[in-house]
Order: sequence, then structure tokens, then C-alpha cells
Amino acid sequence: MRLTKDQLTVNEMLILSSAMRDTEKSLALAYLMLIGGHLGVHRFYLKRIATAIVQLVLFILTTIFYIVFSIALEFESGPFMMLSGILLVLFGGALTVWVIVDLCLMPRMVREWNERAEADIMAQLYQLRLTNKQQGIGL
Repeated sequence: MRLTKDQLTVNEMLILSSAMRDTEKSLALAYLMLIGGHLGVHRFYLKRIATAIVQLVLFILTTIFYIVFSIALEFESGPFMMLSGILLVLFGGALTVWVIVDLCLMPRMVREWNERAEADIMAQLYQLRLTNKQQGIGL
């Protein structure tokens, strides 16, 4: 069986509210992290570690190829400059598109995180209710 919010007692609602305050994620903070740079910090914040690492690696590669391209441009080394420019556009473009997509996906990612957190807390409350019922304790 699964609990719904309207089945919770006042004490259980207080516990849920307190626990959610500690675990829920803020959409505004996630957006600020996204605007602050393309380092994948917003994905680390939402515990999407694998994609956050990929985004961080893309940012690092883009930065490296930007530096290499700038140096190659200064010394006018043809094929090396061309290759670094292509890789710069490839990695930088992929990262830019990904960040734009994340702008649109952010509300859903935060909502999913908060819904999972609430469901976990509700499951814990249900287990606590069952344990208390078996022991004859009211919550």
C-alpha cells in the first residue's frame, strides 16, 4: 500500500514538510547554476552525476581547443589550426546546444527530483506507521 498526502496525520505532514525542506531542490538555484557556467554544476546539484561529468569534460575540451586554436592562429599553422578550429566548434557547439536544451528541461528535472524525494519520504512514513502500529504506538 502507498500513502497519499490526504491520508497523513498532522504529525506525519509536519515530518514530510520538514524532510522535504531539507531534500527538495530549487528551480531558481538550478537556473542560477546553469547561467553561472557550462560546467555541469546544475546537473551535479540535481544528482545527475554521469551527465554532469560529460558536460564538464565537454567544457574542458572546448576550453583546451580554444586555447590551442588561439595559439595556432597566432602562428598561422594551417592544418593544425584547421583541426583545432573544427574540434572547438564541434565540442563548443555540442555544449551550447546541450545547455539550451537544459534551459527547457530544467523545470522537469527539478520536479522529478522533488517527486522522487517526496515518494521516498512517504514510503518511510508508511514504514514508520506500520512499525508504530505493530508496537501499539501512535504517531
